[in-house]
Amino acid sequence: MTPHARDSYLQASVETASPAQRLVMLLDRLVLDCRRALQAQESSDHSQAHGHLLHAQDIVSELRSTLRIGAWDAATALDSLYGHLLVQLVEANVRRDPATTTHCLDLSEQLASVWREAASATSLAGAGA
Repeated sequence: MTPHARDSYLQASVETASPAQRLVMLLDRLVLDCRRALQAQESSDHSQAHGHLLHAQDIVSELRSTLRIGAWDAATALDSLYGHLLVQLVEANVRRDPATTTHCLDLSEQLASVWREAASATSLAGAGA
């Protein structure tokens, strides 16, 4: 697949995804960024790790900025979790610490899993299942 075709496919995938699917896509990318940052840190490629951790920070910042705190009871707790993750991503980057990056990866994987399950339940409920 050519880069242009891949970009077109990705754009179409995002544009046709439900809000829940877009959230899962964001979280999957967060996991990928953390995984790539950890691999780069483990091979002492701090420049690559820095870029991936910055992108991960951007994703978490976006997740926090779009979170509607008053929309549901657990939103405040989720905001705190996003805040913790953001601080840890900064720490992982500044300290070049694979252990902190691993913590961020684990947390990101858990968040992605929970949101994937919620998105699946939402789509099943919408389909009348």
